[in-house]
Amino acid sequence: MTHGAPGGSMVPMPEERASGRRQAYLRAAEPWSEELAELRRIVLACGLEEEEKWGAPCFTAGGRNVAILAPLRDTCGLSVFAGALLDDPDGLLEPPGPNSRSGRVARFTDVAGVLRAEPALTALVRQAAELARAGATVDLAADRDDVAMPAELRARLDADEAFREAWEALTPGRRRGYALHFAGAKQPATRTARIERHAPRILAGKGMHDR
Repeated sequence: MTHGAPGGSMVPMPEERASGRRQAYLRAAEPWSEELAELRRIVLACGLEEEEKWGAPCFTAGGRNVAILAPLRDTCGLSVFAGALLDDPDGLLEPPGPNSRSGRVARFTDVAGVLRAEPALTALVRQAAELARAGATVDLAADRDDVAMPAELRARLDADEAFREAWEALTPGRRRGYALHFAGAKQPATRTARIERHAPRILAGKGMHDR
């Protein structure tokens, strides 16, 4: 949309200017412009907001950073800010460097690879957005295998041996995802209800977003 300016010229509205900058970013991201455009499409289809940060399209949920496009030298990818928290059954995410504690990146070298990974990427983005809205963060002072569990979850683990065995058999990523989801509820009754709702999946050895 445009609006009039003195002298009769038409000035782009802010959303048009932002869209133009993002399109210019993709054009300038050769040779990865097509791959990054597909990654952007996938993320936006998950309902995230798009902002410009650090000169690149950045995707947010609940006002928190979730992911950002990442054109690299030999690959391109989608960088997830708190990727260490995610349950990643397809193994798409990897640390961007040897000392990375929080961020993870899914790397690609062609459009076909992005499209093949679309279902798994969609699940990861939705999982990351849910954790962002719940205020989840990576505890950089703790070991990544540690999970801070709400009192309601500890009580259920203490009272139900089968549930405890199923919980302990889950991968650290799956446990972390559940614990953060449960703890994200403000009221004890809501935390208990979340635990009860997901108990069948835990007993079946599934993560929150497993089919």
